[in-house]
Amino acid sequence: MNDQIHSGGDEHGELGDAEYAEFMELAAQEGFDLTEVEGDLAAAGHGPLPVLAVVGRPNVGKSTLVNRILGRREAVVEDRPGVTRDRVTYEAEWSGRRFKVVDTGGWEQDVLGIDASVAAQAEFAIEAADAVVFVVDATVGATDTDEAVVKLLRRAGKPVVLCANKVDGPSGEADAAMLWSLGLGEPYPVSALHGRGTGDMLDAVLEALPEAPAQTFGATVGGPRRIALIGRPNVGKSSLLNKVAGEERVVVNEVAGTTRDPVDEMIQLGGITWKFVDTAGIRRRVHLQEGADYYASLRTAAAVEKAEVAVVLIDASESISVQDQRIITMAVEAGRALVIAYNKWDTLDEERRYYLEREIETELVQIQWAPRVNVSARTGRHMEKLVPAIETALAGWETRVPTGRLNSFLGEIVASHPHPIRGGKQPRILFGTQAGTRPPRFVLFASGFLEAGYRRFIERRLREEFGFEGTPLQISVRVREKRGRKR
Repeated sequence: MNDQIHSGGDEHGELGDAEYAEFMELAAQEGFDLTEVEGDLAAAGHGPLPVLAVVGRPNVGKSTLVNRILGRREAVVEDRPGVTRDRVTYEAEWSGRRFKVVDTGGWEQDVLGIDASVAAQAEFAIEAADAVVFVVDATVGATDTDEAVVKLLRRAGKPVVLCANKVDGPSGEADAAMLWSLGLGEPYPVSALHGRGTGDMLDAVLEALPEAPAQTFGATVGGPRRIALIGRPNVGKSSLLNKVAGEERVVVNEVAGTTRDPVDEMIQLGGITWKFVDTAGIRRRVHLQEGADYYASLRTAAAVEKAEVAVVLIDASESISVQDQRIITMAVEAGRALVIAYNKWDTLDEERRYYLEREIETELVQIQWAPRVNVSARTGRHMEKLVPAIETALAGWETRVPTGRLNSFLGEIVASHPHPIRGGKQPRILFGTQAGTRPPRFVLFASGFLEAGYRRFIERRLREEFGFEGTPLQISVRVREKRGRKR
């Protein structure tokens, strides 16, 4: 399968030269701007994006800066430390290059003091990052906490761009210059609130970021595939890891959050070596509920970014929770292959099984394509089904449909199920291609806007025709501009 995927030259992503030429001829015949089409293919055909972590002590304006980088209001901003967000990773673009941004906002201080909590959040984010923006409040200057984060950054060895925030005018630039003392190079004076200086800072970010992330999935011949075990606290992630390993590799306790650090384990299963990452949340304290949730979310996001497959554990003995759904959404949005493992299956009676099936039908209807295994980490029930499910998900994740076959399929779809007429017009799909894999990424070129319901129909038919079991599909649509139309 990998031979098929990488048969094309790097110049055209995953399209071979002949396939690319055929595709561009189609685009020209339909009146599309070929330069724009090339850009669309490059955008959809990218592999994993480099990751930028935004770190700093609470209330220095990290979330405001993230919103400025994104060009939209995504991260929650409040004028107090301790604001918790469910989603911590966003996709951004600057000067034609795309990258992911990990926002590490502040939260309630723990009993060990603010230094410890800031260092911890920075550590989790830096672990998954290719470069770091370190945000310092220029009006306050470098604090002891900032100095502690600098030590952490030096140990990590990642490229760092120093952002001197809250410089709203020329008079504040002297304050920014004082931050040379941190020893991280030139401080970039920025006002995240007003946008002043962010362009120069982002230019420096692009210089610091690699073209592609250091992690190249499956590039090493015989290299282990990375599996992230994720799920809410106390669903049995560590127990499952111990069971598949055949020994006590990690501590298991009834207290939620026993695991404090991700544990990478090389494990032989089905004659293959896999690298499992156990990613539990941190130990919880009642007065730190917000902070603990955010820690867990951040480290789960970091683990998913580094993995190829996310195995989401759900406690089958309890109702499917909003947190379960958020974790699944995190894996899907990250574009990872997905397996759902319903743990503690041995504890279920007939009534609970009936209600669980109903919950799955209603709460998880959007991921019916994900392989499902019913397991018991305690007894080892059905553990042998885990590896085939992971292999199925990886196969779907790496599947590529040749452009010619895809367009034949799209032609049949348009003929048998045309788009509904809206406003006297009937948009139709003209042609398309699969620009990338891991996950499969499609670009469809159309004569008009395709409604969300029709896009979901196309996705469903793609799965019925070509499989794609265990993988999210990313479908983008480009509409032909009237000025370029040809007959």
